[in-house]
Amino acid sequence: MSVSICLISFFVLLFFSLLNFISGLYFVINDLVIFIEWEILSLNTSPVVMTILLDWMSLIFMSFVLFISSMVIYYSDDYMSGDENLGRFIILVLMFVLSMMFLIISPNLISILLGWDGLGLVSYCLVIYYQNVKSYNAGMITALTNRVGDVALLLSIAWMLNYGSWNYIYYLEFMSGDYQMTIIAWLVVLAAMTKSAQIPFSSWLPAAMAAPTPVSALVHSSTLVTAGVYLLIRFNLLFINTYLSKLLLLFSVLTMFMAGLGANYEFDLKKIIALSTLSQLGLMMSVLSMGYAYLAFFHLLTHALFKALLFMCAGSVIHSMKNTQDIRFMGGLINMLPLTCTCFNVANLALCGMPFLAGFYSKDLILELISMSNINFLIYVLYFLSTGLTVCYSLRLTYYTLTGIFNFSSTSSVTDCYWIMLKGMLGLLFLAIMGGSMLSWLIIPSPAMICLPFYMKYMTLTVSLLGGLLGYEIFQFKISWNMNFIKNYYLTNFLGNMWYMPTISTSYTNYGPLKLGYQFIKSVDQGWNEYFGAQSIYMFTHIFSKMNTLMQFNNFKIYLVMFTSWIGLMFLLMLY
Repeated sequence: MSVSICLISFFVLLFFSLLNFISGLYFVINDLVIFIEWEILSLNTSPVVMTILLDWMSLIFMSFVLFISSMVIYYSDDYMSGDENLGRFIILVLMFVLSMMFLIISPNLISILLGWDGLGLVSYCLVIYYQNVKSYNAGMITALTNRVGDVALLLSIAWMLNYGSWNYIYYLEFMSGDYQMTIIAWLVVLAAMTKSAQIPFSSWLPAAMAAPTPVSALVHSSTLVTAGVYLLIRFNLLFINTYLSKLLLLFSVLTMFMAGLGANYEFDLKKIIALSTLSQLGLMMSVLSMGYAYLAFFHLLTHALFKALLFMCAGSVIHSMKNTQDIRFMGGLINMLPLTCTCFNVANLALCGMPFLAGFYSKDLILELISMSNINFLIYVLYFLSTGLTVCYSLRLTYYTLTGIFNFSSTSSVTDCYWIMLKGMLGLLFLAIMGGSMLSWLIIPSPAMICLPFYMKYMTLTVSLLGGLLGYEIFQFKISWNMNFIKNYYLTNFLGNMWYMPTISTSYTNYGPLKLGYQFIKSVDQGWNEYFGAQSIYMFTHIFSKMNTLMQFNNFKIYLVMFTSWIGLMFLLMLY
């Protein structure tokens, strides 16, 4: 049963992926856009319409999402083979993909919310899949951070009532200077920042690594985290050349820099790759805020290919290493897992922007356009520093895992024997090599000449080589070395702990409300409320009943007088 559901899902998703890709090519060639509308109900002349937007962007993105999902599900057949609830897991993944489809094809805020909330809900179910305390905590921080964005989207839906329809795509050019649309732009950017984990909402993304590795491969390549970027690509006309775009540029570049620094301090294999995703999301957002929407989309697609492959290779390594994720226990894996390590290296080099691999075509073009753009020196320096840090942590990861001696256990046998997982990885390997070249011809059909001075043209290559050299030096650090930089505990803790964002998002956020709640319970519910309420009634009742009992048992005359008085009073009442 479990094998059949994986294979059926794999073939169905692969078929629809190829169908969407061929349709996307046809739409690109003929410059077509198709709207399909279905009016569900009309509310005060504001119709609630289910709208489907089919253009080259939505079709090609859907084909990539479906292709990566098919490979991930095929890979899960082997990776999750020990799970008794594999069928439930596959259904959750399919629901996740369906939510993403809703988001991609919707030019309508109501139907976008369906996919948006679907992604948030199913991601929570997938993050807590292993059902331990760490997973529950990660699931809560993921769900609650994303709720901020959901609220922003709900507010933008309420504000769109002013325009008579929720089909935002009709109004973008008309309303780009309108103050009301500025409010909607702020809300949409806030929603996108939470979903794509920009500062100050970054802490949930590494925490979501508690999910199974196939889910991580899907979430970090083409679904949950890219939803915010895709939404802003659709809304890009609203905030280009405004203060909002400058603010988004600052936050996204800082996110990119922070994630690059943090990854160099991390020893958890999955968290390093998660922080690299965060860094690339910052790159996409910053390019988008500068007005290059198609370029951001180009990098979104190329990044999806090699990042899914990178996570699948990491999953294969973790599986072979008996669920060990610490890179310090690895080493010399190239001798034991040659095929997995080949895929891992290709994906890592594509992430670094190695010439003629998938990542090179988008990253190099982005950095050259940055060099041509009218931006300040700080943003320029942070861009190139972040690029160097990407190469640095990628090569550090490669040195730790693939070279040197095996550090885990002399008795454990690590082999490349998971053939179904390898087939799933090889399906993505070809696209991680060729995908960037193919997409560059597709998305940028007319070649453009970028003319830069010699030192700026070679800046990317220089920074990458320096980053690679630094990564090698960090790998060479030994415990016995007298490193003054590492001695500074507070700086190391600050840089390695994502600038204290996980602490601020959890402990600091919880401390105030929990303390206030405790004081409220003690002073009101268990304090004055108790004193004037239940305890007072009990105390007075107790005193009166004691007095009454005293009278009845100790003085017969008093009791008799009270009794006769009571009888007399009853007779008087009856007479009246």
